[in-house]
Amino acid sequence: MDSFAISIDCCPDMVQRLFTIVKENPVSELTINTVKMSKVEQALKAANETRALRIGSGILNEVAGLFKEQFAGRKAVVVADVTTYRVAGERVEKELRNANIELLPSFIFTDSDLYAEYSYVDRLVESLKVHDAIPVAVGSGTINDLTKLASHLVGRRYMCVATAASMDGYTAFGASITANGAKQTFSCPAPQAVLADIEIIKKAPKPMTASGYADLFAKVTAGADWILADWMGVEDIDEKAWSIVQDGLHDALSNPEGAVAGDEKAVSQLIEGLMLGGFAMQWSKSSRPASGAEHQFSHLWNMEHHLNQGEHVSHGFQVSIGMLAVTAFYEQVLNTPLEKLDVEACCAAWPEPEIADKVALDMFVGTDFPAIGLQETKAKYVTREQLAIQLRQLKEYWPEIRERLSKQLIPYKEVKQSLRQVGAPVEPEQIGITRKRLRETFVRAQFIRRRFTVLDLAVRTGYMDQWLDGLFGKGKIWEITD
Repeated sequence: MDSFAISIDCCPDMVQRLFTIVKENPVSELTINTVKMSKVEQALKAANETRALRIGSGILNEVAGLFKEQFAGRKAVVVADVTTYRVAGERVEKELRNANIELLPSFIFTDSDLYAEYSYVDRLVESLKVHDAIPVAVGSGTINDLTKLASHLVGRRYMCVATAASMDGYTAFGASITANGAKQTFSCPAPQAVLADIEIIKKAPKPMTASGYADLFAKVTAGADWILADWMGVEDIDEKAWSIVQDGLHDALSNPEGAVAGDEKAVSQLIEGLMLGGFAMQWSKSSRPASGAEHQFSHLWNMEHHLNQGEHVSHGFQVSIGMLAVTAFYEQVLNTPLEKLDVEACCAAWPEPEIADKVALDMFVGTDFPAIGLQETKAKYVTREQLAIQLRQLKEYWPEIRERLSKQLIPYKEVKQSLRQVGAPVEPEQIGITRKRLRETFVRAQFIRRRFTVLDLAVRTGYMDQWLDGLFGKGKIWEITD
């Protein structure tokens, strides 16, 4: 097995961290705190695509050294948008040029409403095809995903310079891109090297930090969904991926006010947590460790081309509402005596494949993704015999499952307070979603992914309407007046 060296440059209170992971040096060179070493070392040994990660304060001047270390003798081309080029791209160019790295003219997206849509991938691919330079993505979610997929399509690795703690996709395997009207994850390697300068990241617009905080918080409900899938025999928990994401998660979420205020320790914990989520996805070649029902809400709204006052809503802000909604939904689940579940009645009500197919097709009539529901529903459909096995497992072990879920989840009121403190949306109207549409999203989102989540539990137990009635209506969390 390849060994890694991890170096951390710390001031006494751990405000500044610098992780350097390279495969050439022996583990014996590690000289850091044992607990921290174990956590980071495990994550980066699992990261079979990213070979180097540096996180620290004031380290942008190390970008050229990192590039030479990973791409010796290669040319470079900066990929950015207008804002990220101004914030860090120009400085990256200067550092590379001063280190005598041959630099091609930067590729700068000038669209004011740039988002991760396939047409932008095509534009970048056309540019990359005419040379062999290594792309250096300078930006956050959109720039990273566009560069990740475009680089893969031209058979090239790339490097990323992060400019905001806005999402967990920096180090993730795969790129989340909208194509043919549907949000899809395209298979492509994570960056070979990532550099995150806390001095830059802490100055990012506050909504971007709030977005990243919400995306990290989503690992709580995503973990609960994985617990359900594991106990019901649908998808086993991968202990390594679980540990990478979940160990230390609550600590990383402990200071929302500090994160949005630019406190270096809080921002460092946030960006580290987001990076670790990406490494878990690298290891598992799946977004399961970091994504559950709350992300399906966001994906569905993207597929429906949702806009708020004519503008796209950030991934993290959509996930904020999705995660808060799923947290409230879980409280309905935990208050239900599923140890008394009538398995026979559930199985009798379970639709035959032909009926299930028709329901899935009818769900998205009139959209530009009519086949998605059918495709994903067929992939996770179970026979009545299989359903009986799953539900008997649920019924028999519900006390243990409930206890595990209760330990994993954070109460709705606490989640809402943390999101409010960081500046993330806590009401659907804040992102242009009506309460009626939010309720409908619980039903519709279950159809767009084959991944088993609490939404599938609701469908298979027949409790969907009852649990939603506990959330929507007079005197409930979300009153519906229209």
